[in-house]
Amino acid sequence: MLHFGILRGGACQDMTGCLSRWIAAALLWVALASAARAETLAATVEQWGLLGSWAVDCAVRPDRDKRALLTYEIRKDGRVMYGRNFGDARDESEVVSATVNAEGLLNVMVFFPSLHQTREFGLLLKDGSLRAIYNRSERGEYTIRDGKYVATGAPTPAQQRCD
Repeated sequence: MLHFGILRGGACQDMTGCLSRWIAAALLWVALASAARAETLAATVEQWGLLGSWAVDCAVRPDRDKRALLTYEIRKDGRVMYGRNFGDARDESEVVSATVNAEGLLNVMVFFPSLHQTREFGLLLKDGSLRAIYNRSERGEYTIRDGKYVATGAPTPAQQRCD
């Protein structure tokens, strides 16, 4: 057995015991950091007011063109999920981060398994209405910039809470 003279009488008298303690401590740290991140993410979206279902017109049935129903929820395991209902199709993706900037904009990153990509979007909540200010791919390609659709220049519509 290898002994360390400096650590004599301490917790790491042999290399195997010391290494196993460090590995156990590292695994515990990773587990606690993951749980803390999930709590922080869930707390951020909840405190900001994002949770629930949102649509341009809650009275109209969801469809592919203009009337998607978007839902944000916290699962029992702490994950924040983003669901999209297009009427004829639905999907669900995990929110991987959310931060609020100084202007109150919620910056959200969502991993879309069906698209094999992460997208980032900025949301503004004003007077009870939710509005997309930007939406970009991980390569920096925008579909929404400065509150307008890049393809048409039309402003993004305000969405209302449907719950």
